[in-house]
Amino acid sequence: MSVSFSSFDIDAGAPFQFVWEDGECAFYRGWRLSANGMRESVLLVRPADAHPSQAVVDRLAHEYALADELDEAAAVRPLQLVRENGLAALVLADPGGEPLERFASPIDTGDFLRLAIAIVGALGKLHARGLVHKDLKPAHIVVNCAAGAARLTGFGIATLLPREQQTPSPPEFIEGTLAYMAPEQTGRMNRSVDSRSDLYSLGVTYYRMLTGVLPFTASDPMEWVHCHIARQPVPPAERESTIPAPVSTIVMKLLEKTAEDRYQTAFGVEHDLRCCLAQWETCGRIDDFPLGTRDTPDRLLIPEKLYGRTPELDSLRHALERVSGGGNVEMVLVTGHSGIGKSALVQELHKELGTSRCLFAVGKCDQYKRDIPNSTLAQVLQSLIRPLLASGEAELSCWRAALSAALDPGGALIVNLVPALATVIGEQPGVPELPAEDARRRFQLVFRRFIDVFATPEHPLVLFLDDLQWLDPATLDLLDFLLTRSDLPHLLLIGAYRDNEVDANHPLASRLAAIREAGAAMQEIRLEPLVPDVVEQLIADSVRCAPERAVPHARLLQGKTSGNPFFTLQFLGALVDL
Repeated sequence: MSVSFSSFDIDAGAPFQFVWEDGECAFYRGWRLSANGMRESVLLVRPADAHPSQAVVDRLAHEYALADELDEAAAVRPLQLVRENGLAALVLADPGGEPLERFASPIDTGDFLRLAIAIVGALGKLHARGLVHKDLKPAHIVVNCAAGAARLTGFGIATLLPREQQTPSPPEFIEGTLAYMAPEQTGRMNRSVDSRSDLYSLGVTYYRMLTGVLPFTASDPMEWVHCHIARQPVPPAERESTIPAPVSTIVMKLLEKTAEDRYQTAFGVEHDLRCCLAQWETCGRIDDFPLGTRDTPDRLLIPEKLYGRTPELDSLRHALERVSGGGNVEMVLVTGHSGIGKSALVQELHKELGTSRCLFAVGKCDQYKRDIPNSTLAQVLQSLIRPLLASGEAELSCWRAALSAALDPGGALIVNLVPALATVIGEQPGVPELPAEDARRRFQLVFRRFIDVFATPEHPLVLFLDDLQWLDPATLDLLDFLLTRSDLPHLLLIGAYRDNEVDANHPLASRLAAIREAGAAMQEIRLEPLVPDVVEQLIADSVRCAPERAVPHARLLQGKTSGNPFFTLQFLGALVDL
């Protein structure tokens, strides 16, 4: 297979030849004339699909824009972005060699160690420049065995942000390659993406090099997500008895689910691999030795764990277990001052749900929209509907049938609130005008039928409303209805608010009191400041020292922040930046 573009000079007698594909793009090798008229070998990258999506084209442009940020000793350097007749292609300097994707595996121990050192060395150089690849895999690693070098390519979704929050998306729309993706990149871990995410992908790559297979197998995108979040891989040494135990342990350390438990730096990985290679070349075997002795981050990495909230998280878990088991609707109120960690606590529950059968939807109240009826409710429903729009036609048909049956003849009431629902069930006929009180009751009944479709034994539903102190009255009326007059099972409502902004005269306080008096299942979790022991552990984990060495710093932070988690993290980061 060959290809040519007329927008730049190429050797007409030697068209570009296909070399490999990475799933989205095809790589070709050929020649072009340089500025001084000399022939030079280059790689041409173009979308594999004849009619690519705009996202694929944008990723090629993004990689070209990063050209000045890439270390030529570690990356395949972009030279030119070509656009012609609606097509796009990226011209790369040709480093020679072949993609790791085309290497036969499993690879024997000595060759693996030499290749692995070259690969992690290249990755470390890019991390040193502040770049996070986010799509590391064999198809994006070019190896020149003769030169003993490896270079990375495929920077279409790479970022220069030291930490990047990944929002939950349907698995089909997550950027990157699911088979090699770090758990936090799925958006379901309540954790940021950083350089350690690349180290997880490196672990998957090493696993395949050593064993010839991936650590997980899956038949659909959601199963891939579940594997990375919840399943433990079989250690490489258990698949291939010839793999030395320390090498297997290195790979397993790279594949830890939580970034704090992995290697923290590419340099730390490289050091341990070099120790393995030295033993292998000297003795023909590799004895156990302490791993990670040189794995010291060059910047502060504050763990994104939830500190000091185990009892509170347990209370949320127990409430979910009750409604999941068939109990009627419950509400849990999470209260405390600003920055105390209310949203973080609930998001930790969301992370634990992972790929479970539970559905989770969230809405955040806006103090400037309190006069707009059901403004917060609209956010929640959008969060609930959005994943349906990305599902396959068979699954979407099931939802369409269930929703159409439940909402008839009042579907327009929900579609007016969430227009995206019309994409699922189609445009709905209007409903007759009613007096205000009757219209309110009708809406509540239709909404109850709508929620009944989602809150089932097969997939219990969690609705999280943040910043309840700004909740609009119409949504508050609906919460009252759901909790006191609906007997709706398999539904957990969670509301978070700043209790220092809700006094006895606040509308929320009086309504919640009335709901309690009506016998609704409601409990409150009040978050208190972090105690000194917890702050000590946070500092010790951040700077990687024994807790007792963190005591003076913990006292300083405790005095400055009064144990407020948000202010503690901000102050700790500010100290490092001084």
